[in-house]
Amino acid sequence: MSADLKALAGEQYAYLTTTGRVSGEPREIEIWFGTDGDRRIYLLSGGGDRSDWFKNLRADPRVSIRIGSETFEGTARIVADPGEDARVRELILDKYQSGYSGDLTNYRTNAIPVAIDLAS
Repeated sequence: MSADLKALAGEQYAYLTTTGRVSGEPREIEIWFGTDGDRRIYLLSGGGDRSDWFKNLRADPRVSIRIGSETFEGTARIVADPGEDARVRELILDKYQSGYSGDLTNYRTNAIPVAIDLAS
């Protein structure tokens, strides 16, 4: 890996690129993220399974994600383990809640957690 994720954890946004499930073209979005500081980046799909990026990664889980000037390749998966689910929500909400003026209660409870397992 070209950069230490811990050093990038303070960045405000990540830029996730999925492959369009219909077009086959790259699709990039700006998104909040959290990291375990090692080999995994976490996201929450606030739009649930209706978000285009979420539908795209379900069709093709191979993604790239840019944080700062570093880009990583990985495989996305929906988080199923309850312990990991709680960790994702805690990482992301703890990071963003203080700087967000709105209510994130619905986001905290209803968003779908996604893990990106980074390639070696």
